[in-house]
Amino acid sequence: MTLAHPLWLGAAVVVAALFVWLAQAASRRAAKSALAYSDLAFFEKATGLRGDPALPIAIGCAVAIVALGAALATPRVVAVVPVRGVAVVLCVDTSGSMRATDVTPSRSDAAAAAVRAFVDAVPDGTRIGIVAFSSGAGVVAPLSDDKDALRDAIGRIPPPNGGTAIGDALATAARQLPPSGRRAIVLITDGVNNLGSDPAQVAPQIGADGIEIDTIGIGTNDSGQFIPGTDEVATIDEGGLRQIAATAHGTYARADDAAALRAHLGALAASTTREKRRIELGLPLAVAGGVLVILAVSGGMLAGRFP
Repeated sequence: MTLAHPLWLGAAVVVAALFVWLAQAASRRAAKSALAYSDLAFFEKATGLRGDPALPIAIGCAVAIVALGAALATPRVVAVVPVRGVAVVLCVDTSGSMRATDVTPSRSDAAAAAVRAFVDAVPDGTRIGIVAFSSGAGVVAPLSDDKDALRDAIGRIPPPNGGTAIGDALATAARQLPPSGRRAIVLITDGVNNLGSDPAQVAPQIGADGIEIDTIGIGTNDSGQFIPGTDEVATIDEGGLRQIAATAHGTYARADDAAALRAHLGALAASTTREKRRIELGLPLAVAGGVLVILAVSGGMLAGRFP
């Protein structure tokens, strides 16, 4: 929590402490005056006092003073809150390199499982779309908040085959998103682009429209394994994925096993549907202080402490 004007709170604490001290001093003087009566029972009956409620009343007023001073200090807190109307498109690589088994059971199977975990993790009402890409890009599921329909669509993601057109996939995903609001693209790929539009040119254009691109690199560079059916070594282009994320206000994460991939997708499910927001506490504190003042004064009047 931060205070824009902390001196107000300090002054309120001093005033509140002085108020309690003065109230106690007045209470002691009243008690001494009471002893001047020869018949204390008569004094209590005449004044209506049985015990001294001055201290709790004074404390209530002091707390009210501190609350009002805190309100004038303009306190602020930063909280993570859900965002309404979020739209996210998941771009899933289905190129031939996703057949690689350096991620168990394969890159493509691990990606599909992680997409399911993402759908399960986002709050209800979040709209999600799915784009699959290899040599080209196609929409597997348009934006929808129907989680059952999205789970069914995951089963329709094509098997791995062909080249890798990341730029085309990003452009296709961006076209599925609304023109405003919180929007994000989550790219799941090994990052080795070899067809279509250059993602290094497409990503900045998408970022300039206020769309966040988060990238997850799936795979390893040092497994020594070949892509099944080819003589190509399974690799991952981390540099390219970092560049895509950096130019579109997103983050990059590496997933070299299925568990890490699910964890990263779960974290993105939270981060893309929530945001940090500064909350002003001045008004609630001012209202609380005003209520406490009313209660303290009312209690004092009922106890006969105030005229």
